[in-house]
Amino acid sequence: MQQRAIETRSSVIEGASKVFERAGYGNASLSEISTQSEVTKGALYFHFKSKEEIALAVIEAQHARSREAGDKVTSRGDKALPTILECCRVFGQQLLDDVVVRAGIRLTFEASVFDADVTGPYQDWAETMTQMTAQGQREGDIKAEVDPADFARYLVASFTGVQMVSNVLTGRQDVMERIRQMWDFMLPAVAVDPSRWNTEELFAARA
Repeated sequence: MQQRAIETRSSVIEGASKVFERAGYGNASLSEISTQSEVTKGALYFHFKSKEEIALAVIEAQHARSREAGDKVTSRGDKALPTILECCRVFGQQLLDDVVVRAGIRLTFEASVFDADVTGPYQDWAETMTQMTAQGQREGDIKAEVDPADFARYLVASFTGVQMVSNVLTGRQDVMERIRQMWDFMLPAVAVDPSRWNTEELFAARA
């Protein structure tokens, strides 16, 4: 794809994300997306044939950005338990900083409207957390009786619910604190020695 076409597609995804985050899928219009993206309708239709295609592209972009951020954390080679917490911190920060991530999350919740399969991002995240939990058990930080797959599904569901409620109540202004508090409740259940892990320090923003 030529550079100009890549830039146009990127502009549409960014512009559409702003519209979808604000208005939701049902209330978003292609005209508004075109205006917000600063591209002509002809350019928009060259890349996307429908609003559904644009929504799926936003979800795909959100997944890619979240996966890239998660891979960056896991590639550091740190111990598994603090890495899991760091992934949660990074994902929470993305919700604050990145409109594509926020829009992708909203569209995931609205996917039944346009009959899309959005299970992939959640399955990927659960699989990664399952592997990290098993590694944490081998390292002696996570209790042996914890089922890695069960905990991974619970963690994904908990994080999703915490950020959703934070969005409803405060527009996610308190999302980082709520994610940290989530871990204050979970660590005693899964960590061999919860006192080793200071969530205030683990959730301090890294440079």
